[in-house]
Amino acid sequence: QVQLVESGGGLVQAGGSLKLSCVASGRTLGSYHTGWFRQAPGKEREFVAFISWKGGTTVYGDSVKGRFTISRDNAKNTVYLQMNSLKPEDTAVYYCLASEVVTAYDNTDQYDYWGQGTQVTVSS
Repeated sequence: QVQLVESGGGLVQAGGSLKLSCVASGRTLGSYHTGWFRQAPGKEREFVAFISWKGGTTVYGDSVKGRFTISRDNAKNTVYLQMNSLKPEDTAVYYCLASEVVTAYDNTDQYDYWGQGTQVTVSS
């Protein structure tokens, strides 16, 4: 079992930046592929970014390409999501997900473990 805890969310003005962290406990996060998803009120869950367990592969959702960067530090058991040029439409609860095997990185059903989420609010 692995437990995931997200942090780093908050309130920021449009154009600003935030860096989210996803820290794992229980087992080393370095054994897991990791994804970030988000969900805004009244909207469907949306894929944000994916990073393979060694960090060699990263994938981004179309709405965040060029603005967000996913990275990991396996020595710290942590995956990061650097969010720049934030827009009001980025407002959502952001979730970190992990799994040892992922064949469709943008499908939450592929992931075995979820964090509790962290709220990101971008004001206009």
